[in-house]
Amino acid sequence: MGFGVFIHRSDSIYDDSPAEQYQFPGQYLGRVQACVGDWIVYYEPRKVAATRGYFAVAKVERVIPDPKAPGMYLALIEHGSYLDFINPVPFSGPDGVIERGVLNEEGRISGRAQAAVRPMSSADFNRIVSIGIDEHEPELPRLDEPGVTHAVDGFADEAQAPFMFEQERDRVMQLSSRIVRNRLFRRLVLHAYDKRCAITGLKLINGGGRAEVDAAHIRPVEASGPDILSNGIALSGTAHWMFDRGLIGLSDDLDILISRQANDPDSIRGLLNKTGKAIVPSRVFERPHPQFLRWHRENCFKQ
Repeated sequence: MGFGVFIHRSDSIYDDSPAEQYQFPGQYLGRVQACVGDWIVYYEPRKVAATRGYFAVAKVERVIPDPKAPGMYLALIEHGSYLDFINPVPFSGPDGVIERGVLNEEGRISGRAQAAVRPMSSADFNRIVSIGIDEHEPELPRLDEPGVTHAVDGFADEAQAPFMFEQERDRVMQLSSRIVRNRLFRRLVLHAYDKRCAITGLKLINGGGRAEVDAAHIRPVEASGPDILSNGIALSGTAHWMFDRGLIGLSDDLDILISRQANDPDSIRGLLNKTGKAIVPSRVFERPHPQFLRWHRENCFKQ
């Protein structure tokens, strides 16, 4: 087992769904198999316009031949492991390249940087993940959210720096923690939606500086919904309640749908923004994906 980097781009010719599977040709089979049971980082190359750099992390469960494409293989992603970074990590920073493993003995970028799949050291993995999930300006949590804790005075500031093995273990524990993932997902969604409810259009900030809007999973985690931005949407408390109970939904074109079973549709309609469409991010990969919207209509929305 070992860490790895998988290159992915939204306009890829391959049949990729980062939270579910990664398609690759046979020449990379050995490298991908070496990652089975461990974590990989997704990377979008620099030649892509507005590249996200290193943008997500996931755990490889197993590798199978692609039943639809002879000579191709699929790396299947472990359910619930995929996580978008809240901070896209660039290829290079103030101190040079972030992934030191792409440098040759002379300190120059080698041909390894062009490989679609490549191994990654634990040091590079920890460095990239640390930047990707750094909450230097954490979004204030709801006081009633599970897992909200307070620091104990006298113990937070003087802790000795952990050894590399402990850092690696801590990163993996963070990536597997539902409490941590919920917090990161909230920050990711609220940033993409500018802390504005997609249904009502309202952007409310309370006196404590906290946005009065929730980061909702379109397909819930309990129903195998992944922590990917395209499965998220920012909703005010009332809109979130109606969405979860199927009183409102969204078409693939983002039209706001009102259930015929709602007992006061006119009042619901009065809450919607004037366009009748959900207000979503401008970048396509950040918008609700039709597959998740379809799941919600078929399993939650009351026709």
